[in-house]
Amino acid sequence: MSATDNPHDRHRIAGYLAAMSVFGSFTAGAALLGRAKGRELPSSYAVQDLVLGAVAVHKFARLLTKDGVTTPLRAPFTEFEGEAGSAEVNEKPVDGPPARHLLGEMLSCPFCVTPWITTGYVATLALSPRVARAWAAVFGIVGGSDFLQQAYGRIRED
Repeated sequence: MSATDNPHDRHRIAGYLAAMSVFGSFTAGAALLGRAKGRELPSSYAVQDLVLGAVAVHKFARLLTKDGVTTPLRAPFTEFEGEAGSAEVNEKPVDGPPARHLLGEMLSCPFCVTPWITTGYVATLALSPRVARAWAAVFGIVGGSDFLQQAYGRIRED
């Protein structure tokens, strides 16, 4: 295991702290913006917003972190490892400066970016529900279509 593989490496810990600070600042900034606009967080959420949001966030995270077409966004921070099937690729973070490595970790891991995307979605639901629902509709439909494409490919007989 190299030093960059150890999550307890002091450079990685510093990077993780920086990422958590940015995340916290983003969340606090969204809350302050909402207050400035006179918006409060809802006391509850509609089930359809949560279900559609979950599908949309899942699809957007996969698209951002695994899709071949979005490789140019990740290329400065990741190294290609191989095709993963279904238009997806496997990549790993570059060995380089801690900030580049950290961004490579985040941009190649759908689980890592999901809290960021979800927070953006929920904040947008509070600030501009129509925009959030339109975004969720687009990526929810794409996610549903991907599922149907995969199912069709498995049951189709030529």
